[in-house]
Amino acid sequence: MRIIKQDTKEGFIEVVPETLDDLWHLSHIIEEGDNASSKTTRRIQDNTGDKLRSDRGVKKTFYLGLDIENIAFHLFTGKLRLTGVITKGPEDLIPLGSHHTLEVKLNIPITIRKGRWPKWAIKRLNQAIDASKKLSAIIIVLEDDTATIGLMRQFGIEYYGPIKGHVSGKRIIDKNRQKNITQFYEKVIESIEKFDSIQNIVIAGPGFVKNDFYDYLKDKYKDLAKISVIEATGCGGRNGISEVLKKGTVEKLTSENRVALEMGAINNLLGEIGKNSSKIAYGVKQTKDAINLGAVSQLLILDTKVASENMGDLMDMVENMKGEVMVVSSEHEGGQQLESLGGMAAILRYGIS
Repeated sequence: MRIIKQDTKEGFIEVVPETLDDLWHLSHIIEEGDNASSKTTRRIQDNTGDKLRSDRGVKKTFYLGLDIENIAFHLFTGKLRLTGVITKGPEDLIPLGSHHTLEVKLNIPITIRKGRWPKWAIKRLNQAIDASKKLSAIIIVLEDDTATIGLMRQFGIEYYGPIKGHVSGKRIIDKNRQKNITQFYEKVIESIEKFDSIQNIVIAGPGFVKNDFYDYLKDKYKDLAKISVIEATGCGGRNGISEVLKKGTVEKLTSENRVALEMGAINNLLGEIGKNSSKIAYGVKQTKDAINLGAVSQLLILDTKVASENMGDLMDMVENMKGEVMVVSSEHEGGQQLESLGGMAAILRYGIS
């Protein structure tokens, strides 16, 4: 993410999103009631005489401004769409006051206007800018002839695979078994190398395949082996990836990773709940009450609750009282656990009745 222009006194910031993570951050920085403007393409009816073109219209690209009524980030398509009432645009092409959906695109500037930029929004924007474009970690879970990959994104885990091989069982006599194993390993490595600037690789799984794969890396791909660690899990697939996250392996490798930090904070909260600690609050009412009492040391809030519960001022209040605010992604298991607790919780400085 890059900032092109910034004037929070005038209420606007112009940014260029550069990664899928940037779009995810923007989906939580932009709120209903904000105004956003960017280039867009829309099919406009052309009645110049060509019937075919008249029926389908022609695509026109122009600058458009919207008062936002709805924000939707689609993880699987990687698209951020803003829907609202048109406030700015060429009136000969589109009527002001009509509705339109603006798709926020990578490497295309977008200007966001707010009546007031709260501290949490500025902080999140700066986090997105500071966050490296590098993948902080890739988790590879291997089981027999199947590999599942978890890419550690800012918003959560992006799953890749499964990658399948054609490796027969050890008890089956197959003269091509070693050749098939090599082909399977090369297929996994080819998938890994599609991603630039990987910082850490966790090779995990329930059996010995992970060890054999690591030995293969040490022999053939020394640079990848240098940034790899082995972790045993009780199961394969996505459950194996979740197991690695719960163990905190990624957090030990890179403390800067958002998902690992969020998972660690949620596990700490659940531990306090398990001990019946008096220094916790969870659920919307309890947490808001604790904030208003100035008792919150750490606020954990689900990303989807920030706007729906109008939490901007309360989040600022926590930070003004030297507390920590952590916005937790709803796209990973820790976020789902927080959602089951009402979508927000707090570690308190002191017990409250």
